[in-house]
Amino acid sequence: MTKTLRTLTLALAAAGCIGLAQAQGLRPEIATPLQQASKLLQAGNARGALAEVRKAEAVANPTAAEQLTIDRMKAAAAQRAGDHGTAVQALAAVFGRAGGAEQAQAAEQLAFSYSQLRDWGRAREWIGKARSLGRDTAQLRQLEQYLLSQSGDYAAIARDAAAAVAAAEKARRAPDEGDLLRLADARQRLNDSAGYIATLEKLVAYHPKKDYWAAYLARLPRKSGFSPRLGLDVMRLRLATGTLGTTEEFFEMAQLAIQAGLPAEGVRIIDKGFAEGKLGTGAEAGRHQRLRDLAARRDAERRASLAADTTAAVAAGNADALVELGNVHVSIGEAARGIALIEQGIAKGGLKRPEDAQLRLGLAQLQSPAHKAQGAKTLRSIKGGDGVAEIGRLWAVVER
Repeated sequence: MTKTLRTLTLALAAAGCIGLAQAQGLRPEIATPLQQASKLLQAGNARGALAEVRKAEAVANPTAAEQLTIDRMKAAAAQRAGDHGTAVQALAAVFGRAGGAEQAQAAEQLAFSYSQLRDWGRAREWIGKARSLGRDTAQLRQLEQYLLSQSGDYAAIARDAAAAVAAAEKARRAPDEGDLLRLADARQRLNDSAGYIATLEKLVAYHPKKDYWAAYLARLPRKSGFSPRLGLDVMRLRLATGTLGTTEEFFEMAQLAIQAGLPAEGVRIIDKGFAEGKLGTGAEAGRHQRLRDLAARRDAERRASLAADTTAAVAAGNADALVELGNVHVSIGEAARGIALIEQGIAKGGLKRPEDAQLRLGLAQLQSPAHKAQGAKTLRSIKGGDGVAEIGRLWAVVER
């Protein structure tokens, strides 16, 4: 709020300077202190500027143009000095004398000044007047949201922010980060868990910052209907977004990869954990090394039998086995072979989890430069209400 006020008062000071330059008949005894006030205000000396304005204000019988210029500078200096009662008086005078865009700007600034005085009713009243004059700035919308938060009407905040987000998406532009944050906060305060998680997903989609990824991925597994079988997929996203950080998280992820029949992935996770000092140190160093040895042994066994297992699955036409083995090939760096096997499995039909197969195909395609663009399309096309569609969309965001 303070930063916004600073921006607005500097704008008003600029308007005052323009008024000084344009006012041909301004008397020297008024023009001189006002010019000095403008310089002081630009230099950050608001109280000194207000003192100079008082000198101009003391001159008898000001013309209408002189009084308007005095009031402009007085309002700007008073706002910056924190004298919001004086600012209100001056801004009201500007509002009564100015016209057009300047009158609308004065109405907006009156709303801000009344908010600084914690007069929420008059602040809302002046927001309405500013809007009726065609004023619709980001600062005004921010103030409106602030006033709603002061009232505790989070349902109204959620409605307003959701409307702004929807309008931006309809116009095919990214919603404002502030609107999404307000929406997330309001929904959280309203205990709207599903709405809160959905808003976090929009935050990572449009403004993919590490903090938003961390908040979203921490809550995604707790989303209603989210399947526990996708736990490794969530941890993969956390690793890719830099939000997997603790020793136990690295250890757990490696275990899940090994249990999923992907020991090569487990080896990579463990190696990364050792390289970053998350694994292999402290009292649990021996346990970490044992897991590393297990992963290496399972990886060697898997590679040794992979060719024969793949041949058998192709001969049998087992769709689920083809997808599973294709995923193994991808995990050891054989993306092209893996993609072909997964596609064969999908083409056979009768899969236990067809949407999971699409997820594996999309992720495999991302590993191949020749298929990467198609991979993003595959991931975005995934349906399903148990979390698989969310995982696909999120990988499309990570890889764009």
